[in-house]
Amino acid sequence: MSTANPFGPDGWTPDRIKDLKGKTFVITGTTSGTGYEAARILLSKNARVVMLNRNAKKAAATTAQLKEVLGNSIDVVNIHMDLAEQSSVKKAAAEVLENIDQIDALLCNGAIAQVPKQQLTKDGWESQMGVNYFGHFTLQALLYPFIEKSGGRIVAVGSMGYDMGIKTINFDDLNWDQKYTPNDAYSQSKLAQIMSIYELQERLTAAGKNTVSAYACHPGSSRTNLIDTSGSFLMKVIFGLMKLSPLTQPAANGAYPQLMCATEPELDQTAFYGPTGRSYWVGPVGAHELKPHAKDRAVAQKLWNLSEEQTGVTWNI
Repeated sequence: MSTANPFGPDGWTPDRIKDLKGKTFVITGTTSGTGYEAARILLSKNARVVMLNRNAKKAAATTAQLKEVLGNSIDVVNIHMDLAEQSSVKKAAAEVLENIDQIDALLCNGAIAQVPKQQLTKDGWESQMGVNYFGHFTLQALLYPFIEKSGGRIVAVGSMGYDMGIKTINFDDLNWDQKYTPNDAYSQSKLAQIMSIYELQERLTAAGKNTVSAYACHPGSSRTNLIDTSGSFLMKVIFGLMKLSPLTQPAANGAYPQLMCATEPELDQTAFYGPTGRSYWVGPVGAHELKPHAKDRAVAQKLWNLSEEQTGVTWNI
């Protein structure tokens, strides 16, 4: 446990969130796990929440569940979006901009993990890179002007997986056509998410844009169905056993880092946020160590330029 946590021995908790009436939050991947918990907690604080999900049936069921828990008066909106398809991301972004008048924070929570065999998205990217990174890169870029107008925040929900595989971006074989492994591909996608946030910070500073804040965080080892959704049978068994141990935490706790980054005043953008206990898997939420390779500026700049080229989306910074 960190003794230097400015939020005290219990770390940051949602008790610090004040009334959010009049605030709007956009969240990807809210039908279960940390995304659902983030939406639930924000709605309980009277925020308006726009949920972006691939499965329309599950999204409708989520809305019904949230209303059952919090009451019919909650302000929640569902918009269909598949992070694996750029056309879907662009359509959803346009719908968001048509239906709301501000974005106080965009929480990039949706993800897939540990896909057993190489799969490509419709746009030709390895699936984990396509969903976790390129999908969110495009969504952030398209919503950025509105976030800037609102003086809002962009929150990337990364993973400690950024340091559990490849320690850079495999530009020579981005799709892992050679030597694909579920872990290396997942690690690269999460590293890319984190790197792009710090590169965004650099670009905003250089442009003198101080109204938008960008944060990187991770949920630790939380009891969600992420691995059940996309992982191999072996990974499902391993993580199923882990869920029974003290090495994991409830999904609600896993939502705390992104909620902190979306709402806490005067938070240091240059830090990396998540549980601060053993291996940063569980424990009080706060800032903790980020390995240097996640802030390699040369790699981050190359990734950013490649991303604009491959998505065809240019940030208006």
